[in-house]
Amino acid sequence: MLSKIEELELEEQLKLLNKPSIKTVKMKPTLVRSKQNSSASASNWSSRIWSEDGGCPFGTVPIKKITKEDLIRQRNMPPPEDHVTSDPELTTLAIVRIPKNPHNKFGGAGMANSLWNPLVEGQQHSACRLKIQKGSDILQVGWRVDPTLYSDNKTRLFVHFQAGNKQCFNVLCSGFVLVSHDTPIDMVFEDISQPGQGGSWEATMYIERDNVSGNWWFLFEESYKQIGFWPQQIFTELRGFADNIEWGGVAYSPPGVPKPPMGSGIFPVGNTDDAYCRRLSVLNDDGATIDVDRTTIYVDDPNLYRVLD
Repeated sequence: MLSKIEELELEEQLKLLNKPSIKTVKMKPTLVRSKQNSSASASNWSSRIWSEDGGCPFGTVPIKKITKEDLIRQRNMPPPEDHVTSDPELTTLAIVRIPKNPHNKFGGAGMANSLWNPLVEGQQHSACRLKIQKGSDILQVGWRVDPTLYSDNKTRLFVHFQAGNKQCFNVLCSGFVLVSHDTPIDMVFEDISQPGQGGSWEATMYIERDNVSGNWWFLFEESYKQIGFWPQQIFTELRGFADNIEWGGVAYSPPGVPKPPMGSGIFPVGNTDDAYCRRLSVLNDDGATIDVDRTTIYVDDPNLYRVLD
C-alpha cells in the first residue's frame, strides 16, 4: 500500500513523464559511425516488432505512456546490479571486461550479442549487456528478461543509466532521449535463439560519445541507427570519457531463491549453441576504433556460469 505522500509523488512523476510529445528533436549528432537512416536489412527488427505501417510518422517518436503501475514496479525492483555485485548471493556476473584504469579514455563500445529467453520467475532477472563506466556514472544497453520491470517474461531491449545516486531503466524517468520513430526502447525480440537450431539470432548495439556535444548515443544494428541519447548534463564523470567497459551476462535472484539461467542456460563449449557477445569494439577519445586486446574474464560463480574468451 502506498501512503498519500507516495501517491502524490507518483502523480507528479506521471505528469512530468507523460508530457505532450515533441514533434522533433532538433539535434544531429556528429558521430563517427552513425547513420541517421538505417538500411533495409537493419530495419527488419522494427518492421517485425513495431507496426505494420512502419511505426510513427517521421518527425515523431514512439513514447510509451508511463502508468502508475510502471513506476510502482520500478520502485519494487532490487537495487541496480552494480550496487550489489559485492554480494554474489544476489547478483552474478559472467563477463569479459577491460580493467579500470584512470588513464583509459574510451569514447564508446559495441557488440553483436545472441538473443535468448532464459527462464526466470518472480523477482529474478537475467540479461546480456554492454556496459561503460567511469566512477559512479554507468551506461548499459542490451536485452533483458525481467518480470518485475516489464510484467512479462519476454526478451526485451533495455537501456539503463546511473548518474551518481540517480538510476533509471528505459524512459521511466527523465534522462534517456528517444529519437527513433520505429524502435521502441522496450521492444520485444520475437526471434529468439534455440539450442540445436544451428545458429543464433543476434542484435548489434553500440554506445558512442558525440565529442562535440558530449552526449552519449545508443546506436542499433550494423547501420548504426540512432535510437536515442543521454545528455551529458546528467552526468558528473561521464561528461568526459569512460575508463571501464564490460560485455556479458548478469543474473539476479532474491535471497534464498536459486539463481536463474544466464544466456542459453548451457555452459559454453565453442559451438553454435553458445550464448555470445562477438565483434566487440572499443572507441578511443578521438572516436577511432582500437584493438580489444587486454580483456580479462570475471565470473562470480563458476559452478553455475562460465565465460570463454
